[in-house]
Amino acid sequence: EYAVKVQRREYYAIITHLDTQVGRILDAIDSTGEAENTWIFFTADHGLAVGHHGLFGKQNMYDHSLRVPFMVVGPKVPAGKRIDAPIYLQDVMPTALELGGAKTPDYVEFRSLLPYLAKEGGGEKKVARRDLIYGAYMAQQRAVIHDGWKLIVYPDAPVARLYHLEADPQEMHDLAGDPEQAERKRALLLKLQEEQRRLEDGLDLTPILSKL
Repeated sequence: EYAVKVQRREYYAIITHLDTQVGRILDAIDSTGEAENTWIFFTADHGLAVGHHGLFGKQNMYDHSLRVPFMVVGPKVPAGKRIDAPIYLQDVMPTALELGGAKTPDYVEFRSLLPYLAKEGGGEKKVARRDLIYGAYMAQQRAVIHDGWKLIVYPDAPVARLYHLEADPQEMHDLAGDPEQAERKRALLLKLQEEQRRLEDGLDLTPILSKL
């Protein structure tokens, strides 16, 4: 309990410090007179568990570490607009290329976010939403998010965790052992393996599937 309190105090202190430094950057941009012509992307590469799920650090597939802030300010981007769409941080690259008038190379699989941000008839342009989000940490964890559900696999255990994110956003109720969700778990395992093959992920989950 003491360690959790200390880590959370430190975490909040980091947030306060970061807020101050971002403010300095914004002030500097304002001083150039180019604020209205500047795109700003605010995000992070990971969060921290700070005691959630009995964990510290970032090495996990839970939303408190995996789902990071992503805010965009730029010309013609309406203030206060919120878009609930799954993205990868790497989508910033093709977004920046499109903003600069450059073509995204064919080998880049990530997508420009400008269609989400541009105003067209009061809303974002029609754009194909991602059907699936894939996550991995070394050879120790794999995860797939699809249709409001998340499956996490720990190959070394071997253990699976299944969460209904829409009903359980804090990921507190593991449904992997629920017989009513057995087919869903199996389907998500198949999707996870399909994505592994597509991405040439060499971690073979086949030997442990019967144990999950």
